[in-house]
Amino acid sequence: MIAFVAFSLRRAWQGFRRNGLMSVAATATMVLMLVLLSGLIILLTGLNATLKSVEDQVQVVASLRDSASQSEILDLQTSLRNMPQVSQVGYVSKDQAYNDFVARHPDQVDVIKSLPNNPMPASLRINLRDPNDYVDVAAYLKNQPGVERVLNIKQTVDQMVTVINILRAGGVAILLVVGLIVLFIIVNTIRLAVVSRADEIEIMRLVGASDAFIRWPFVFEGAIVGLLGAVITIGLLFPITSFLSPYFKVLPVDAGIGVGQNIALIVLGTGVGIGVLGSYLSVRSYLHR
Repeated sequence: MIAFVAFSLRRAWQGFRRNGLMSVAATATMVLMLVLLSGLIILLTGLNATLKSVEDQVQVVASLRDSASQSEILDLQTSLRNMPQVSQVGYVSKDQAYNDFVARHPDQVDVIKSLPNNPMPASLRINLRDPNDYVDVAAYLKNQPGVERVLNIKQTVDQMVTVINILRAGGVAILLVVGLIVLFIIVNTIRLAVVSRADEIEIMRLVGASDAFIRWPFVFEGAIVGLLGAVITIGLLFPITSFLSPYFKVLPVDAGIGVGQNIALIVLGTGVGIGVLGSYLSVRSYLHR
């Protein structure tokens, strides 16, 4: 088995070198397709990070009664933190709420200062792990004696969740379509390389070579094309990512080493995988004629 693999690898390298023009064409096609695919993945990564940031900003705002004691508020905060749907609980005192209102509405300072008491209620601001949990957390708060009212943003949350789900589903659909197009183009490019060596394959069949003996050198040759294309693509992506990283700072995504390593692994796996699959399908369809 090891001897057969070694032989197939030698034959693959010899075929790659002897058919230089088709090998270069297949590798160039692989590079172009992988650059397109990786660029789309980077854009979808940024989109997904932005959507996640929007989800994390969804809050349930509960206004507290002025009669609520400090111990009641602390107990309510503790119970909320223990809920699996809740990621963070923040407390806004009456004074802080007053100052925030004045900062947001400077034109109404005279009106609010003319009131005998601070009209702004203390409140709890609850961040959710998933916006879909808004209804459950809001319903829980409405049943608490220290809560006066819960800000109703259910319609806004539902609309936001719908838009986010559509964007995510659209991104995945686009990625799948582009992936299939990449596979189709590369399979046909490799098929041209196989057809250009039809005489060589026919001679091997005439001397009694098995389908596996013919197929596996081509499969390994496809792996070489995929590996070389992936290495070239990764070499192009790192300077491009470094150039574009300042523009990613406006998004809640780290476009540095972490993303670069993930993209490199995806490109490497995709390149080798498509090269192997494309060669296998091309040779298989030719041998079954």
